[in-house]
Amino acid sequence: MQQIINFLIRNKNFLLFAFLFFLSLVFTIQSHSYHKSKFINSANFLSGGVYESVSNIQGYFYLKTYNKQLLEENARLRENESRLRSLMPTVDSLTLYNATESQFTYTPAKVLKNFYSKTDNIITLKVGRRDSIRPEMGVITSQGIVGFIEKTSNKYSTVLSILNTNFKTNVTLRSSDHQGTLEWRGEDPNLVTVIDMQEQAPVKVGDTIETSGRSAIFPKGIPVGTIENFKLDNSKNFYELSVRLFNDMTNLGHVYVIENRDIKEIKTLENTDTDEE
Repeated sequence: MQQIINFLIRNKNFLLFAFLFFLSLVFTIQSHSYHKSKFINSANFLSGGVYESVSNIQGYFYLKTYNKQLLEENARLRENESRLRSLMPTVDSLTLYNATESQFTYTPAKVLKNFYSKTDNIITLKVGRRDSIRPEMGVITSQGIVGFIEKTSNKYSTVLSILNTNFKTNVTLRSSDHQGTLEWRGEDPNLVTVIDMQEQAPVKVGDTIETSGRSAIFPKGIPVGTIENFKLDNSKNFYELSVRLFNDMTNLGHVYVIENRDIKEIKTLENTDTDEE
């Protein structure tokens, strides 16, 4: 203990200088948007490199699980293709693709770091601006929704996870068009909550909840989970649903980032309507 005290006394001038220098950097970054953006990009770059190394090791041990998920997804894709061909039996593959081309495109991405034990969780992906990734793009797996892009650097992105108390999106019952708002209460990583579901909705335990397509982030029909239980708020005439996620949010290896090709047109139209009001 005496040696530590002696060290602090001998180096007090240097330690004071280092503390004041660090304090000045913090104030500079906080008060100037340019410096703040540069700091965030540099932090994403450094942390992304560390997370990538750790992810490569972890990914090796989950290969069996990831392969199973890919097989299940391929099976669903083949089933959907067969269903389309039954509707258009005389059409060749290229025409079929052009006829069913969506306004949404999907970019595969590797998960480098996945936080799920905090209140406001984020996920780091190995895609960034060089891959045409930008904020407010949706993120999903073959099982269901994951979150949406919050920040990007050149090679990496962070995702606002569905397991984040700031995450909200519009969802609907698969069996009807009744809608509600999905959110997370910061408790169980396997359960989310849907609020403001109309009293007239035919809610049943085991029903599937999916995205409504009413936002510009997620297309309609992306699965979320199944209703585990529900209760009716008589004062507001709305249901509150407890939904068990399809995704295992504690085990994410690869995801898809969704780009809405019509996002600029949609936002321009919405801004025009707002200005007119």
